[in-house]
This record gives sequence, structure tokens and C-alpha cells, in this order.
Amino acid sequence: MYEKQAALLGCPFREFPPMADPSPILAAYQEARRRAVRTAPAQPGILRRLFSKVREAPAPESFVPVLIAVGDDSPLEGFEWLGGETPEGLRQRLLSQPVDNGGDLLARMAARNKEYAAEDGWEWPSQEILGPIKGGEAISRFLGISDFQGKTIPLVLAEIPVEHPWEVFAYIPFGGWNECPCNEEQMAVAKYWYEKYGAVPAVITQDVLEYDLPAPVRHEDAMALALEQYAFCPDIVDQGCGSVGYLADTLAKSTKWYFWWD
Repeated sequence: MYEKQAALLGCPFREFPPMADPSPILAAYQEARRRAVRTAPAQPGILRRLFSKVREAPAPESFVPVLIAVGDDSPLEGFEWLGGETPEGLRQRLLSQPVDNGGDLLARMAARNKEYAAEDGWEWPSQEILGPIKGGEAISRFLGISDFQGKTIPLVLAEIPVEHPWEVFAYIPFGGWNECPCNEEQMAVAKYWYEKYGAVPAVITQDVLEYDLPAPVRHEDAMALALEQYAFCPDIVDQGCGSVGYLADTLAKSTKWYFWWD
């Protein structure tokens, strides 16, 4: 039904219509993750420790599986707003240019939010927004693949033919509107979080991005990460969990990260 839309990705994909039980989708994603050629991170990190024997040079058939919404809630609608640039042109441009330092980018995002808050006469983040590191709940499943009735949305499982997880954003037009970071920024942050935590982009809809991790982050790293995520996506706190401390406690228990932009 959505083959024409998904074909814009230029890679193999499998369609999944809406269903009450997401198990077949999750099983297919895990099977694809097992088949995908994994590359070791460029810097020491959690994947270096967990997958110390992984090959440094990926095979040509390497890919990263991503669950992508199709239909009205699809990020692929963004291809219509490329201003004359083709999907192939977008891929070539983003894959040929250097990737920004994601840690520096997140620091600039935090500084920008602080500046905006100061202009409005309040502190960012306020003590109320920071809150204690407690109350968080473990997230071990993808939230963005289901609607409010619990049924899955129309999806494709795409095998994006890239060597590194952050490069999937060269294939999927995502962000660049409101406070949602643009493709180049998404790539930079994804590279940084992959090398540091082993986080891999796994689910992308029109306004939701989810990451899959091999293990929760260490408790002692959770608050610093939560502050980065708050700078990256303020809505997950301001319109979501309510405090950075709650988010930090959640991150220390979770193997999935959820982002949503209004």
C-alpha cells in the first residue's frame, strides 16, 4: 500500500500494516539487527566493551535497520520539502560532508536555551525542572510504533545501506522544523551518543525518534545525559515527564530512548 512512499528510501524494506500485537514487528527488527554488520565505535565506549571482537572495517553489505512510519504520519513526506533536491542528492550531500561534534552541538543547544530563558526572565533549567533523580520508569519497548488505542501504526522496516548508525539521517528527511534539530544536527548527536553509549536510531515517525541501546546508561552518567536530552528535545520534559531528574532515573533503567517534538 505504501510501496511508492517507501521506495524513496532507495533500499530494501518490509511493510507492516496496523496490528494489535506488535510482536511480529519487534521480532523482525531484532532479526534484522542480528543480520546487520556492526562496526566498533571510533572512540572507546560501551560498544567497545560489549563487542570488542567486532570488525573495524564493515562489509559492503552492512546496513542499519530502522522502523519508519508510512502514510500520513511518515517522515518521508519531508521529501516534498527538499526544495528541488532529490532523495539521492540529499544522501550524497549529507554523507560527503564532515559530521559536527555532537557533544559540542548539545552544549550549544543548552547555551541557547539558557539565553532564551534569561531573555524571558527565568532560569534554565530551573531547580523545579531539575528535580530529584527518582521516580523514573524503565522503558524497554518502542512507544512510537503504536497509536493511542494500542494498535501499531503503518510501518516499514527499512535496511538503510550505511556503515554507521548516525548515517541513517542521510536517508530519512527528519527535523528542521520548530525546535526539532535538522538532519545534520541529528547525525552529529546520533554519532556522539552511539560512540558514547551504543545508542542506535531505531524508530522514526513524523515527530518521534527512538533509540535502541544494548544496556541502560550507568546511574552516575544519567543526570548529565538527561540534561543533554533536555537541551536536544525540551518537550520530553516540559510536556512529558516533568523533570530532568525523573528523566535521568528513567535513563538509568531503560534500553529505549524516546524523543517527541511538538
